[in-house]
This record gives sequence, C-alpha cells and structure tokens, in this order.
Amino acid sequence: MLYARLIASRLVKAVIVLFLIIIFNFVLIQLAPGDPAAILAGEAGATDEEFLNQLRERFGLDQPMYVQLWHYVSGIATLDFGFSYRQQMPVLDLILARLPATLLLTGTAFVLSLGLGILAGSLAAARVKKPSGSLIMALALLFYATPLFWVALMAVVLFSVYLEWLPAYGMLTVGAGHTGLALALDVGKHLILPATTLALFFMAIYTRMTRASMIEASQQDYVKTARAKGLSNGVIQRRHILRNALLPIITLAGLQAGQMVGGAILTETVFAWPGIGRLMFEALQQRDYNLLLGIFFFSAALVILFNIVTDLVYRLADPRIKEAP
Repeated sequence: MLYARLIASRLVKAVIVLFLIIIFNFVLIQLAPGDPAAILAGEAGATDEEFLNQLRERFGLDQPMYVQLWHYVSGIATLDFGFSYRQQMPVLDLILARLPATLLLTGTAFVLSLGLGILAGSLAAARVKKPSGSLIMALALLFYATPLFWVALMAVVLFSVYLEWLPAYGMLTVGAGHTGLALALDVGKHLILPATTLALFFMAIYTRMTRASMIEASQQDYVKTARAKGLSNGVIQRRHILRNALLPIITLAGLQAGQMVGGAILTETVFAWPGIGRLMFEALQQRDYNLLLGIFFFSAALVILFNIVTDLVYRLADPRIKEAP
C-alpha cells in the first residue's frame, strides 16, 4: 500500500511535468528559425508563394500558434503525435520503429558503465595509497575529459579500419539475411563499439563517485566496529562500505540513465546507429517539427520514468527512508 500511494503520487506529478514540457517544447520549436514549408518547396523545385501557402495550409502551419498547440495537445491525448511531412509517415510509427535500437544501445551502455564504474571505483578505494589506485583514477579522469566524438572516431579508426575487428557503422550487416542466433550475434558485434564509447564517459563518473563515497563510508563508526570484531577486509569492503556507498550512486545512476538517451545522439550519428538520436538529428536538419516534438516527448517521458524507478529502487535499498510527498 505504501508503494502504491508513492507510485500514484509520482505518476500524477509526472503527468503535470510532462504537460508543461509539451507546452515548452512546442513554443520553443515554433520560435526556432526556419520554415518547413520553404524546405519542402525547395526540395520539390518550386518556390512560388502560392505553392508555399498550399503547403502551410496542408500541414496546418498557417494557423495561429495557440490553435496549433491545442491540436497538438489534444492529439497526444489520443496518442496521435501528428504526421512527419518530411518522412511522409505518422510520427508515432517512426519513433516506435527507432526506439528499440536506442533502448538497446543506451541500456547496454548503462549496465556496462555502472558495473565497470562501481568495480573500478571499489578497487581504487581499496588501493587509495597504492599506484594501482592512482592509475585507475587517472584513467577515469582521462575518459571523463576526452570528448565523446573523438573517442568514437578513434575507436572506428583503430578497431574497424586498422585492426578490422569490428564493424564501424550500422546495426546489421547489410544483405547478410541473418536470423535467430546469427542475427543476435551480428547485432551484438555492431553494438560493441557504440555501447562501449557511450559507456566510457559515464563509467568515469561512477568510478569517481564510488571511490569518494566508499572512502567517506570507511570512516564511519560501523566500519570501525566491524574491524574491531575481526572481520576480514574483503567482508568489510563488500557488506559494510560498498553497500552503504551505493546509495548516492543509485541517485546519480537514475539521473544519468535519462541523460544517456539524449547523449546517444552523437554516438548514433557517428556510428550510424538507427535510433531516435540519429532520427532527431535528421529531423532537426530537415525542420521536421512534428517529428522533433514527438522525439522530445518520448525522451522526456523516458527521463521521468527513470526518475520514478530510481526513487523506488532507492527506497528499497535504504529502508530508513520513509514515504515522502
């Protein structure tokens, strides 16, 4: 019952926040420079004013902003996100076709970065005064400071062009016709470079956070009591220090999970990964406003969902936290 009330409260707040985000994104897109009708007319080879007016009327671009906003919000209420005048397809169909690829990429990168980050941070905390601990933190700082696009390009040059170990672009081998296990292995092979590239930056953050949190936890009285009882260092590190040090990492992981969806734009563009990040980049270039708004909506919804899940996980990890409004 406690968690049911908590979930209901969070969902109500999520709907309100999502509604405000919808309005903000719509107004922001309307104020952006560029005319979608002019772009479509230019691609069709016609630039006369009559043709432009016909395009604006066809896609509702000639109506006042508040009328367009009302149609858009009422459409979302019925899961109608509009029509992509550039792709000539419903926006919802386009996003649902690309969303699994983005979730696969970001999910893999999230698990990889969190697991390796906690492991590296734990090793660095256990070896604070040793060269190996300093080396781990130096590598974490290097990955944190290095631009993501540079890491992606160097990974392509090294592992795809020079060593020829991994494919550089795409999600599948074109024309291979794989099915079943062969298809899964092919996707996994294409996934290694973009997922690892995206994970490196976030792994560095988790490494630094885990190390700092474990060092702080090691100074607490319950750790001194555990040492006085004669427990081994390994048991103290795992059961007493790491377990309590994970609480701030859970909060950070929830925030970073939502940011990964947005951060995947650059990674998907460099590796030609067919996700919503690359779709957003294409829509931005083509001034496809309906598609952009749909992608913004799904991105915001995913961020809100991750935050709700993080809140629940945090309360499960720390029973001391009571119900809060």
